[in-house]
Amino acid sequence: MLPAFAPLGSSRVRCAVQDGPKRVTTNGGSERPNLARLFDYYLGGAHNFAVDRALAEESIKRFPVAEMARTIRSFSRRVVRLCVEEMGIRQFLDLGSGIPTAGNVHEVAQSIDPACNIVYVDHDPVAVAHARTMLRDNLNAAIVQADVSDVGAVLRHPETRRLIDFTQPTAVLMVGILPYVADEPAGVIARYRAALCEGSVLALTHLTKDVEPDLVDRLLVMSEHLGSTLTPRSKQDVEEFVCGLKLLEPGLVLAAHWRADGELPGTSAAADASTYGAVGVV
Repeated sequence: MLPAFAPLGSSRVRCAVQDGPKRVTTNGGSERPNLARLFDYYLGGAHNFAVDRALAEESIKRFPVAEMARTIRSFSRRVVRLCVEEMGIRQFLDLGSGIPTAGNVHEVAQSIDPACNIVYVDHDPVAVAHARTMLRDNLNAAIVQADVSDVGAVLRHPETRRLIDFTQPTAVLMVGILPYVADEPAGVIARYRAALCEGSVLALTHLTKDVEPDLVDRLLVMSEHLGSTLTPRSKQDVEEFVCGLKLLEPGLVLAAHWRADGELPGTSAAADASTYGAVGVV
């Protein structure tokens, strides 16, 4: 477990990451589609370029990829509200966050309590560049550029240490990221769990071919064209990831069905059946 950190008080100052230039630099990324910007578009964000929008619209015509993205974003919002309102958790580590837009963690959590601290983690320099610009005036939120599989680098990063005290309950969100972890995902999850104190939360979603294999195959092809490899996994595989956690009701289910009371049903039953979700307490 990581050591306790000094409380953040009136001496808090802006870090260099938060004070970077407002101009987003993508190193030519505007000339080709980017996965993070695609998902930003699917979620209704504004941090995307014409080349992203063109591919997004073409993909939407072929399969309900936007609904798939919205399903996991809706799950994330429900989890964050639960953590803040019912469990008193005020610090979040969002792994594989992409561009923090359109109802992301800091917007939901800080709308309930502005004192909530959020650390986003992503390895994509395009996503990080956009995020740093978006978060530059938010002293309680930051993004770390790192591979989520390098758990030590994430947990020891100065921004993580500045904003998260792992001796206090923390919510670790692995929403949409685990299919990108090809090597020993269970070990990666276990190393994050080892840093958490009692009462912390680990929430995850995972792409699956259990119900809609043809739909998921189309997503895999699109992802490969963008230079990313996805690994769908079965419900049995995901059950191993959450073994040892106290799962909150209704347990490991399709993410669209996890505590979805009061929300409008998805526009695509197939998209809703493409992803599992679960929330466990340490």
